[in-house]
Amino acid sequence: MTDLLAARSLMAMSLGFHIVFAEIGVAMPLMMVLAEWRWLRTGEPEYLELARRWARGVAVLFAVGAVSGTVLSFELGLLWPGFMQFAGAIVGVPFSLEGFAFFTEAIFLGIYLYGWERLSPRAHLLAGIVVAVSGAASAVFVLMVNAWMNTPTGVTMAAGKIVAVDPVAGMLSPAAFPQALHMVLAAYASVGLAVAGVHAWMLRRGATRGLHRRALLLALWVGAPAALLQPLSGDISARLVAQTQPVKLAALEGQFVTERGAPLRLGGWPDEQAATTRFALEIPHGLSVLAFHEWNAEVKGLAAFPRADWPPVALVHVSFQVMAALGSAMALVALWAAWVLWRKHEIVDRPWLLRALVLVAPFGFIATEVGWMVTEVGRQPWVVQGLLRTSDAVTPMPGLIVPLIVFTLLYVVLGAVVVAVIGAMVRDTAVERPLDARAPLGTDA
Repeated sequence: MTDLLAARSLMAMSLGFHIVFAEIGVAMPLMMVLAEWRWLRTGEPEYLELARRWARGVAVLFAVGAVSGTVLSFELGLLWPGFMQFAGAIVGVPFSLEGFAFFTEAIFLGIYLYGWERLSPRAHLLAGIVVAVSGAASAVFVLMVNAWMNTPTGVTMAAGKIVAVDPVAGMLSPAAFPQALHMVLAAYASVGLAVAGVHAWMLRRGATRGLHRRALLLALWVGAPAALLQPLSGDISARLVAQTQPVKLAALEGQFVTERGAPLRLGGWPDEQAATTRFALEIPHGLSVLAFHEWNAEVKGLAAFPRADWPPVALVHVSFQVMAALGSAMALVALWAAWVLWRKHEIVDRPWLLRALVLVAPFGFIATEVGWMVTEVGRQPWVVQGLLRTSDAVTPMPGLIVPLIVFTLLYVVLGAVVVAVIGAMVRDTAVERPLDARAPLGTDA
């Protein structure tokens, strides 16, 4: 394994591990706040119990996410000094703002966790709202950096170096809004439907309806709308990719030749040597319509670009197909749940819907992982599209296989610990304690 591949693998593994906790940090505080808000509105103690339980889960997962995020920040400087030297002046501002958002989230999460008996109900709810908003803001600021890497703006180049920067223009690059929208919706959809799936599974096993029914509905409030909107945000992102990263679009769709009225391919396996995508189901004109909203729009194929600028086509294409398939399944199940609720029927009395919710519970996290593979691998061989190659950004330090092995073992152990802790919390949730045994909210401050 080359040092470049080891560096990319270590960064990919760290990001793949962290992104799960980043999604949870965006979505779980919102669910926690909704549960407390419902308790204040209805006085039903099950909502208070949910808020307390979910707050404990947020605390555990936030701590792990903070650790893995810190590792990523060190890796960015240690593994990719060329990138930091080249782009530090432009990415420093959004990274600094992300730091402010992170510390705001941490401070108010502490206030929320330890303020049950010390704050008034409204003040306590407000602290939770700040946690939810700052968690989403933290993700948006990081996504602005990645968006700039895909569509760099706000920089003046001379002799291959950045000589002047406009940080606001850089933060508001063309990909900033589409990527932020797509990722935030992904977080809400992934976490919301995952939590809904957990409680649907408990209901299927005969758990008492009170707590789990309310938890299921609250989770659907968060996950179902996001899952339904996600295909629309995906369309916005795909159209931007078609305009700004045509080689990535060609890899996404296994499009080797330039043609008008290009077909949309479902499935298939790209054969780079034969310059064709085998075994795909092709929908005539589909890609031209989706990418450019024109029946006979021209779509550039991979052959129109130097071979050195091609990303790993098979990996990008298959990852994109998996992401789209899982996202579509989540949207269909969310639409089914929305239809049942709109008809004023009881979801817990729909065993097939409960089974479907259990089935799609992990889909969001899997779709996120392969979606980031599409974003990052699809941009290769560039770390900053058209400006800086990945091979020019990597550290010259040899022996990167060693930290790759060490951190792989570390993440395996840490992941096992997190699974064990969350599993214990889920099993505890499966047992509803008597309502009169629950601690009261506390006195007003």
